[in-house]
Amino acid sequence: MKGILQLLISFVLFPAAVNAQARIDSFDIRTLQHIADTRSPGQTKFFLFISNTNDYVNVAIPAGLLIGGIADHNPDMRQNALYIASSCAVTTLLNTAMKLIFKRPRPFKLHVNFTPVYTPGGYSFPSGHTSSAFSSATALARAYPKWYIIAPALLWSGTVGYSRLYLGVHNPSDVAAGAVLGAGTAFGLGFIRP
Repeated sequence: MKGILQLLISFVLFPAAVNAQARIDSFDIRTLQHIADTRSPGQTKFFLFISNTNDYVNVAIPAGLLIGGIADHNPDMRQNALYIASSCAVTTLLNTAMKLIFKRPRPFKLHVNFTPVYTPGGYSFPSGHTSSAFSSATALARAYPKWYIIAPALLWSGTVGYSRLYLGVHNPSDVAAGAVLGAGTAFGLGFIRP
């Protein structure tokens, strides 16, 4: 039985996994190149702004809720601030661990003919900006399930994810994994909500 399992892994599963990874890589670079071909100075400035302000937004949301909860003597608002901050913090820790485990190179390092807007260091998978944006947005939407909260939160997080593709610093699969990680963490920590 052990020999059959080894043959199965060696001749079926491993080649299938390699083929699947090659198809993902091919899709990733084709998508990034298509986006790069449509860049304009105005769009580049806009998407740099979105990426550069992501961390501030992720801090401002729970900080604003905390301040509002203290000023209004609202314990639920303070608890939601803790929930959103915790979700973002745990997502960041998980993201960092995953980057160290997978060690996927940035797209411009793997595909030397591809030109990003700028060249950050570190690993690519999953996207940290996307995971933190989706974590904050999902937690905020779960804490306040109103359309006028959900729509802007999802628009923001989606725009952050797209900005990482536009700037050429992450693959589409990095962004997709970041979105799943961030939203999943927010759902997983839902027990913190009031």
